[in-house]
Amino acid sequence: MMFTRDMNDGHTKFVFGSNEAGRHGAGAAFEAKTHWDAVYGVGFGPTGDSFAIPTMDWEIYQLPLPVIRTYVERFLAYARLHYMTRFLVTPIGTGLCGYTAEDIKPMFAGAPNNCVLPEGW
Repeated sequence: MMFTRDMNDGHTKFVFGSNEAGRHGAGAAFEAKTHWDAVYGVGFGPTGDSFAIPTMDWEIYQLPLPVIRTYVERFLAYARLHYMTRFLVTPIGTGLCGYTAEDIKPMFAGAPNNCVLPEGW
């Protein structure tokens, strides 16, 4: 599913893969900055009408999967607390970061119903 800004009803957040420095220069991070009000410099957490999950470090190198898993777990806890918000989750880590869907998909097992996951996840 392709997510577009017109899907935002005030209760929707665009979830994207970021880097810890919050430099939203390419891929879904650029989409988040351009169309979902993600703030430059916010590498993890809610920002504008989006939510950043780091998959790359401060130097823009790939984070190890256990580190990404920790960030995903923190996001899922946030999503559970904000059950009235719909989270449009992009396939984080599978673009510029270089992981496969098989690497990342299991991290979202048990995601709450308010998370719209990528097709096939």
